[in-house]
Amino acid sequence: MASNGHVLVVDDERAIRRLLRLYLTDAGFTVAEARDGEGALEQVRRGGIDLVLLDLMLPEMDGFTVCKRLRETTQIPVIMLTARSDETNRVTGLELGADDYVVKPFSPAEVVARVRAVMRRFATPADPHQTLRAGPAQLEPASRRVTIDGRDVELTRLEFDLLAELAAHPRVVYTRDRLLEKVWGYQSAVGGKTVDVHVANLRRKLGDGIGIVAVRGVGYKLEPAPS
Repeated sequence: MASNGHVLVVDDERAIRRLLRLYLTDAGFTVAEARDGEGALEQVRRGGIDLVLLDLMLPEMDGFTVCKRLRETTQIPVIMLTARSDETNRVTGLELGADDYVVKPFSPAEVVARVRAVMRRFATPADPHQTLRAGPAQLEPASRRVTIDGRDVELTRLEFDLLAELAAHPRVVYTRDRLLEKVWGYQSAVGGKTVDVHVANLRRKLGDGIGIVAVRGVGYKLEPAPS
C-alpha cells in the first residue's frame, strides 16, 4: 500500500511519539521520529519529509526556533504541538510560519485529521494560467509568486493561500470560519484569531492597499483596486 505521506514527529516525550506513530501509521502515513530540534532539522535536510509535527517545549532548541530555521530553507507544512494554550504562543507560532497549532492534551484522531487537512491543501494543484490581483500585488498561483511593481514579496504558504482565496472571489464576504475551512481545510479549534493574524501579516508585508477589508461582526472581503 502506498503511503499517504511521510510525517516527522518531533517530541522529547517518547510516549507521545509512539502514540502519534501508532495513529498516523494506522491512517496510512509513514512516520519518522526526532526527540530534539537538531535531530528534526537533520532529518528534514536529508529530504523525504512531507510534514512536521513539532512540539514547542523541546530541550536546548525550542519549537519556535526550529520552526524559524525550517522556514529559512523549506515550505514543508508544520503543525505545532504544545501544552501552552495562551493566545500569545499561538500567534507567535503562526507568525513564524506554522500551518496549524494543536494544544496538549490532544485527541490523536484530531491530530491525524489536521495532518490530512494540511497535506491535502498543500497538494492541491494551482491553475498554471491563472493570475490574480490584490491592489498593487500580482499573484501567480502556479509559481506561488507575489510581486508589487516587479518586486518579489515573500509570503508564507498560508498567507499566500489566504490572499489567493480572497483575490479569486473579490467583493465576496467570507466569515472567519469559512476562511478556515477553505484555506486551512477545517474549522479550527484555534478559532478566528488565526485568520486575523494572517490578515495582519499580509497588511504588514504588502500594505493596506491590497484591499482586504474587515466586515464588522462577519469576517473579510477583498475590494478590487479601481480600474
